[in-house]
Amino acid sequence: MNNLHDIKKFTDELPDLGHKTPLLFVGHGNPMNAIEDNEFSRTWQKLGADIEKPAAVLCISAHWETDGTFVTAMERPKTIHDFYGFPNELFAVNYPAPGNSILANAAKEIVTKTNVELDNSWGLDHGTWSVLKHIYPAADVPVVQLSIDHNKSPQWHYELANELSVLRKKGILIIGSGNIVHNLRLADWRNPLSAYDWADEMNSKFKVLIANGNYGDLINYRSLGKEAMMAVPTAEHYIPLLYILGLKNENESIEFFNDKTIMGSLSMTSIKIS
Repeated sequence: MNNLHDIKKFTDELPDLGHKTPLLFVGHGNPMNAIEDNEFSRTWQKLGADIEKPAAVLCISAHWETDGTFVTAMERPKTIHDFYGFPNELFAVNYPAPGNSILANAAKEIVTKTNVELDNSWGLDHGTWSVLKHIYPAADVPVVQLSIDHNKSPQWHYELANELSVLRKKGILIIGSGNIVHNLRLADWRNPLSAYDWADEMNSKFKVLIANGNYGDLINYRSLGKEAMMAVPTAEHYIPLLYILGLKNENESIEFFNDKTIMGSLSMTSIKIS
């Protein structure tokens, strides 16, 4: 277990604002959303205007899976173009947000469930920068990423999230970036605005469970039937949702936005908790 004095040392370096920042789970979808002007990117821009500017962002992205748990600690995280087959314009994007070593160390010290290691090699993957490019286009908010240990269960990730809650009083905006329904193998690339019936039905079922606070069913999504396994064939895009739900307080409200299924089997459905 981490030393309580060390935990206090690092969290004290982050000023206490006396109120909690909102929580966001963002369906990030196609990397092209980073450079397109569409209904999703415009909503992200509106978020930047509506939410009080945070001291820093801590993002759990579907695109950083690791053995163990890591947090980016470099001063200037690089922009990672972790995709292929897209236009050169997308590869030319640079999102030069600074890192934040105080936040990285705070995240390392407040987590007792596992050993969080400081990372100086990763950077910001597109699950993070494709969204933040619209929320904070000036790249003037420090950004730290927390990795997803792919060896751990959904329940484990949900429980770890709760240990991060103290950061919300320190002006840290915690974002989970993934997609609730995400099956690229079945995606209909030729019909970007299409939605399979099963994908829409599962997206609606997940929304009801979220709204009603049935987090046990969401954690044990594999027990929800064949359609759930089609919606979440692999867990990496779903796990960020569990982090955000694990941080929610009982008296906080949930607002859905960008609630749409696209490409047949990909839901952009996102939530704001405040």
